[in-house]
Amino acid sequence: MGMTNSSFKGDYILVGFSDQPELEKTLFVIVLFSYLLTLVGNTVIIVISSIDPKLKTPMYFFLTHLSLVDICFTTSIVPQLLWNLRGPAKTITPLGCAVQLYVSLSSGSTECVLLAVMAFDRYAAVCKPLHYSAVMNPRLCQALAGVAWLCGMGNALIQGTITLRLPHCGHQRLYHFFCEVPSMIKLACVDIHANEVQLFVASLVLLLLPLSLILMSYGYIGKAVIRTGSVQAWHKALGTCGSHLMVVSLFYGTVTAVYIQPNSSYAHTQGKFLSLFYTVVTPTLNPLIYTLRNKDVKGALKRLFNRNLSL
Repeated sequence: MGMTNSSFKGDYILVGFSDQPELEKTLFVIVLFSYLLTLVGNTVIIVISSIDPKLKTPMYFFLTHLSLVDICFTTSIVPQLLWNLRGPAKTITPLGCAVQLYVSLSSGSTECVLLAVMAFDRYAAVCKPLHYSAVMNPRLCQALAGVAWLCGMGNALIQGTITLRLPHCGHQRLYHFFCEVPSMIKLACVDIHANEVQLFVASLVLLLLPLSLILMSYGYIGKAVIRTGSVQAWHKALGTCGSHLMVVSLFYGTVTAVYIQPNSSYAHTQGKFLSLFYTVVTPTLNPLIYTLRNKDVKGALKRLFNRNLSL
């Protein structure tokens, strides 16, 4: 890999995809393109949701937070990944690794809870349409968004701090492309059984509990639509919930495959590509899904474009 022990003393070595050097140039182009799309797409959603009066609704309030989370999440990982893919050095400083660990863990945990909050919003929109404005009032929306961020930051502070305090005894080779709890606890030179149990419990709480709430919300939505027996109601429900369902499927499908599995199989080639999908591809697709499937967002973009042309 073009590195010596003396050149990067104290730095972590991110093995990443260096065992497949023929892929690194291709991955560099794909990751760079995806990252630029992520920044542009999510920034556009934040801007139009902030300035367009027709998007001043709970759904777009939460979508703004989701876009901000995706920007934070990818920015904590992708620049370092691009640097390592581009050159022979595959290292990250201890400080850089700690920052990456805290920010990515906080953002990822926040997204898990935020997607559950958005499912509750869709439940209120479909099942309580006459009381929607009263139920999803601004104060409740701000509180729910705050809870999502606090859960993410709290999980990062607890898990991140415990992980960083583990003794490594000189082990600095991470078999992953970023600093993540499952790969970092493998560096420890002490018994990590308690840490693995803690990681599994945290995964159950922050992955399966929000996912259960999402499924419950959509169960009530499906029950309400079936009760009406109307094809039009089905189309309306799909129009209201389709984008969120696609985002949930993409995110949870890959994250649960990585975290809810036997630890011995973690971070092999398949695990790294699954991680690449939810850290790079999913944040890129989220704004495209909400833009292409949503008439309100497309209408807001047209109004913004026409306003700029008239200036």
